[in-house]
Amino acid sequence: MSETMKKYIDEAEKALLHTYNRYQIVLDKGDGVYLYDLDGKKYLDFVAGIAVFAFGYNCKDYNDALKNQIDKLLHTSNYYYNVPAIEAAKKLKEVSQMDRVFFTNSGAEAVEGALKTARKYAYLKDGKNDHEIIAMNHSFHGRTFGALSVTGNPHYREAFEPMIGNIKFADLNDFDSVLACVNEKTCAIIMETVQGEGGIFPADKEFLAKVRKLCDEKDILLILDEIQCGMGRTGSMFAWQRYGIKPDIMTTAKALGCGVPVGAFLMTEKVGANSLVAGDHGTTYGGNPFACAAINKVLDLFKQDNIIENVNAVAPYLEKRLDELVDKYDFILTRRGVGLMQGLVFNRPVAEVINKALEKGLILINAGAEIIRFVPPLVITKKNVDDMIEILDSCLGSL
Repeated sequence: MSETMKKYIDEAEKALLHTYNRYQIVLDKGDGVYLYDLDGKKYLDFVAGIAVFAFGYNCKDYNDALKNQIDKLLHTSNYYYNVPAIEAAKKLKEVSQMDRVFFTNSGAEAVEGALKTARKYAYLKDGKNDHEIIAMNHSFHGRTFGALSVTGNPHYREAFEPMIGNIKFADLNDFDSVLACVNEKTCAIIMETVQGEGGIFPADKEFLAKVRKLCDEKDILLILDEIQCGMGRTGSMFAWQRYGIKPDIMTTAKALGCGVPVGAFLMTEKVGANSLVAGDHGTTYGGNPFACAAINKVLDLFKQDNIIENVNAVAPYLEKRLDELVDKYDFILTRRGVGLMQGLVFNRPVAEVINKALEKGLILINAGAEIIRFVPPLVITKKNVDDMIEILDSCLGSL
């Protein structure tokens, strides 16, 4: 490590709040599926900013769209209309098959809005404010109080209790556990269509279908969190579209802005017409022209560059190469995932492997202590997969 990079790391440790255990590199620039640190070292990136950079780095069309908007208008507040937000809402409605959009600044804010929408919907039905929400164990929805309250990992919550009340937890893919939580106060069921931080667990189609039927019978709102698994990552624009099981409310973020901090929660017309009204919810920055210019260009590029087609072409090859590692090493228990959202499950902590890979120019991330997560840019090629496997295999061979 150069003196320059060490100096920046030392300054960061003195100035930044210690809520992250950061890897000891300072990233400087990116190009395609590669990142470069301040010393000029090149890294193959299979993290994509945690499923954010769908097109990789330094995408000219995307960059130009943002530069053009900077010269026009960055911010107006939501007291006024702006063209990028109107166009972004229209495009997002089309690809999501939803009816109403609220733009946020992050995924956690999108979850907050979804929870408020569900409780307001129930409140308007009976005038009561004791409604309950069912969430899933091992889920992750964000770090703000509402999102944390429905995050199914007690370790994340315990220091910040009490959370918002009336939350129950069931198990993903265990319908009986959901039924055991349901009562006349239940207003919503929230889950990730594919659990990310909790270990790359996809929902089963049969489970989702049963939950959807239950929600329909009891007028309970189904909220699907597509923040990490959405935006083409699983081979459909949103993961629930693979199952054909539509939510009442959904959340999205990460690759929605491909680097610009933006999210959204969306809902059906039925929910939109019977929940939040003027004064119930707001945001200063959400939906501003700059963020929405990013969304517009992202959605255009998905279509223009056939991004989902590439996911469906490359993902089976990534699965095949990961399965070869499972067969080769007895300390790798299994592979699971969908599309370009994959995980290798080990019988031991994976930090050593991730650190070795970083030294050799490969960026990986975990999903829990014993799982390596693969969420690369959606533009990766089979050659990129081969390069990644070669480096990872060399790290595993030294264990």
